[in-house]
Amino acid sequence: MARILVVEDEAHLAEGIRFNLELEGYEVELIGDGKVGCLRLTSGSGPALDLVILDVMLPGMDGFSLARRMREAGNYTPVLMLTAKTLPQDVVLGIEAGADDYLAKPFDLGVLLARIKSLLRRRSWTQGDSGPELARVGEAEVDFRTFEIHTRGETLPLTLLEAALIKLLVQNAGRVVSKAEILQKVWNLNPDTQTRAVDNFIVRLRKYLEPNPGFPKHLQTVRGAGYKLVLDPPDTDAP
Repeated sequence: MARILVVEDEAHLAEGIRFNLELEGYEVELIGDGKVGCLRLTSGSGPALDLVILDVMLPGMDGFSLARRMREAGNYTPVLMLTAKTLPQDVVLGIEAGADDYLAKPFDLGVLLARIKSLLRRRSWTQGDSGPELARVGEAEVDFRTFEIHTRGETLPLTLLEAALIKLLVQNAGRVVSKAEILQKVWNLNPDTQTRAVDNFIVRLRKYLEPNPGFPKHLQTVRGAGYKLVLDPPDTDAP
């Protein structure tokens, strides 16, 4: 079963989460300090992790900063963020910092377990349980098994959300995918959520996939409708 790190400073809550996760068959580590959690997640030491459950309000370093440092260090382990901060802007801040899902406190145990299973399934789906393991978009090759893009002699790592978004677009190549569908299928958010997170992710993915991100050929915006991936755009220089 998966190995899960819980970074939570409320000892009774952390122990309760560990007890219930171990009943489900997961291996669990506990850390109660943000700086210690950051060291574990950025140093490359310790057993490999399949998921991180991360509180926002932590001593030493808050969860937003920890997630950001983790991603900057090249650790793309899926992150489920736990927090009492439930405003839409807090959800967006968590996603932009590198969280893959967001659960508000207080939460029901069944909901937590369902979110964990959903994240682990999403990772398996993205890595090739459904659809292609590799996809070519122009000069870029996307490897869903390793969450990497190979382009112009570089290898660029992807987060789970970035990889899942590309895979959704690849599976629907040539069709417009609405922002509501992306929010629901990739972010696990209500399709009516008001956020520019999807637009910001699209801008970032264009830097990976497009030879000229300012004039995208592959990852196109369809105004008022959503986004469309064109794997083989027509040659605009042809007569």
